[in-house]
Amino acid sequence: MVKDEIVEHNTHFLAIYVESKNSCFILLSEREDKMGTLAIAVPKPKDLIGSPSSSVLVGDRNAISTRMFAEYLASKKGKIALVSTYLETMDEARAQSIFMKLIEKVTHPEQEKEGVTT
Repeated sequence: MVKDEIVEHNTHFLAIYVESKNSCFILLSEREDKMGTLAIAVPKPKDLIGSPSSSVLVGDRNAISTRMFAEYLASKKGKIALVSTYLETMDEARAQSIFMKLIEKVTHPEQEKEGVTT
């Protein structure tokens, strides 16, 4: 499990990342660890061209970003990806770049070790 945070616009943005052999899960949130809209993405088999299939499982706020992040993570890792996004005050479009920075930080190959990184 990897945990990290970024402070932008005087607001804390947090990420919790967990990876297993065939899947990965990331919780992205504003101010505190909370579950929000949840999406799943499944990567295409290696012999097929195209983007991962995705669907929103719970919620509807920030659905576009949540699916986009799930598809990105599924493509990057080649695994089933679950992504949750929770925003209190910031709009979805402004939060996308912040959440993408967090995704890059917590999924960086050097941090793919068992244990907790804060």
